[in-house]
Amino acid sequence: MAKKTSSSDYGAESIVVLEGLEPVRKRPAMYIGTTSQYGINHCLNEIIDNSIDEALAGFCHNVEIRIEKNDYLTVFDDGRGIPVDKVPKYNVSALELVFTKLHAGGKFNVGAYKVSGGLHGVGASVVNALSTHIIVEVRRDGKLYRQEYRKGKPEGPVKVVKESIIGFNYKVGTAISFIPDPEIFKETIELNYNIFKKQVKERAYLINNVFFRVYNHKNGDKFAYFFDGGIISLIRDLNRGKKVLHEPVYVRKQVDDKEVEVVIQYNDSINENIHSFVNVINTHEGGTHLTGFKTAITRAINNYAKKEFDTGKNGIDTFTGDDVKEGLTAIVYVKMPATNLQFEGQTKTKLGNSEVQTIVQQTVFEFLETHFEENPKVARDILGKIFLAQKARLAAKAAKEAVLRKGALEGATLPGKLADCQEKDPALSELFMVEGNSAGGTAKQGRNRKYQAILPLRGKVLNTERAYLDRVLSFKELKDLVIALGCGIGENVDYSKLRYHKIVIMTDADVDGEHIMTLLLTFFFRHMPDVINKGHLFIAQPPLFKISAGKKVAYAYSDDERDVIIKDLTVKLKTSNFNIQRYKGLGEMNPEQLWETTMNPENRILKQVAIGDAQEADYVFSMLMGDEVPPRKKFIVTHAKMASLDF
Repeated sequence: MAKKTSSSDYGAESIVVLEGLEPVRKRPAMYIGTTSQYGINHCLNEIIDNSIDEALAGFCHNVEIRIEKNDYLTVFDDGRGIPVDKVPKYNVSALELVFTKLHAGGKFNVGAYKVSGGLHGVGASVVNALSTHIIVEVRRDGKLYRQEYRKGKPEGPVKVVKESIIGFNYKVGTAISFIPDPEIFKETIELNYNIFKKQVKERAYLINNVFFRVYNHKNGDKFAYFFDGGIISLIRDLNRGKKVLHEPVYVRKQVDDKEVEVVIQYNDSINENIHSFVNVINTHEGGTHLTGFKTAITRAINNYAKKEFDTGKNGIDTFTGDDVKEGLTAIVYVKMPATNLQFEGQTKTKLGNSEVQTIVQQTVFEFLETHFEENPKVARDILGKIFLAQKARLAAKAAKEAVLRKGALEGATLPGKLADCQEKDPALSELFMVEGNSAGGTAKQGRNRKYQAILPLRGKVLNTERAYLDRVLSFKELKDLVIALGCGIGENVDYSKLRYHKIVIMTDADVDGEHIMTLLLTFFFRHMPDVINKGHLFIAQPPLFKISAGKKVAYAYSDDERDVIIKDLTVKLKTSNFNIQRYKGLGEMNPEQLWETTMNPENRILKQVAIGDAQEADYVFSMLMGDEVPPRKKFIVTHAKMASLDF
């Protein structure tokens, strides 16, 4: 029995007070969300956002970011420079206060920053706490000041110095160079470079007329972003490669201390692409500003349709939000005082200010009412698109009700060709989607029946990039797949009913196999994206080569691995007499070989499918699988020399 503690054991000496930045090092995830690689990106963003706050205030026009060879990350700006004079209350410089005290900074003073992002004033101090070393240089009043820190603690006071040690050449501004602490970031102290580039570009769109320069001294990469069109430039980028129905429709309005910017543009796709921001923070989960926008655009379009086409009568239904969103690309951007910002949850990705919903809703509705009256062609083009969306929605609803009956969802009528597994726990169950009946038969024989299910796919599935749900569900192979997965599709999808938590695409290692894989990826990305987002989708990696010498057999999954194996066997067996078989189809392997090389968890290689950059993924799928030929042709011509062809 555990020993009980008395009240006398819990006294004042039991209370631990974490001084200064010690709480950050003790519980870093509370402040930056994660200590994985994304935490490194988060730290750099906090420093960049300090520069952006100066840009939003109108004082900064250049932001330079450097990735150093020695893993330091450096940010320069030409803003006003962090104040260096002493704060009487604390008897230390304002600079040191910003970097050593939580919740210290100009963002809490309405007069200093009317608009800002960042961690509500804790960004610089948190990055300092989580860095092995940080150097801060400030130029203001004609002098260069410097202070250095080690794991959050200053090495000395702020000093006036003659020259920069980190290459800071602006006449005024702030330079910060830091190296993340490997004791905190045990996984890596390297940036996720692709996400970093996207985040910088995104900020450049939102803060127009600010020059962003990036120098990566590790790989020699350098690039710059400067957009004078703001979110209008961003929406053009989002719609590149797509056939748009009209020019961007833009509205900007100042309401008291809040500014609303919205831009919309319809294209001929069947997908929505709506982004929302507040003070350069990407609100991935939406919030009140997005709710206000959706309500306004649905109401404005229905009002115009009722006036022009008498909808609501003659059997014509009013449009739903889903009808209106089809083919809509939109950006909703709100700027407001940092002191008033309210977010739901810890992630700061869902805006919670109720008053913003009313402001955005009124702004967008009033503007669109006037814009549709003054631009009837734009209004009619949009309505034509939405009428088609409504018709397709009603047809899809009927098809879905016919296909996804209750019994099908519960697995009572699973497809006959599905070789299901014995395991009933989805977390332990795997579904292999196998190209062709022949390979499907081999996989059925070679699998572990306890937890591996096989669904053979006959031929190439439908290209679902521009297919409505009724057409998707009328295609037998995809209908069988949806029923096998068991969680439904469309607005009634319930991922808690997903029957397998590992869904594996297994196709031949040839052009047709790659095409089938791409078609399946398109289906999941467009119609069941959370299968990807929740980490359930994988791609099997069957071997490309079987290398045999006598009784010795080895398998290689790439050309390089083949060469290494041959070199190794040549030394060990003292022979160069090898038989090398290039597999082009899964059916070329017998069941035992397919199990050992591709399906056995102890030996196999599975690639997990993830959406690293949703915007870029949307563009690539639209470009490769959509109707517009010129962008696809340009892509093929540009990358033709990179293709590795196997005849």
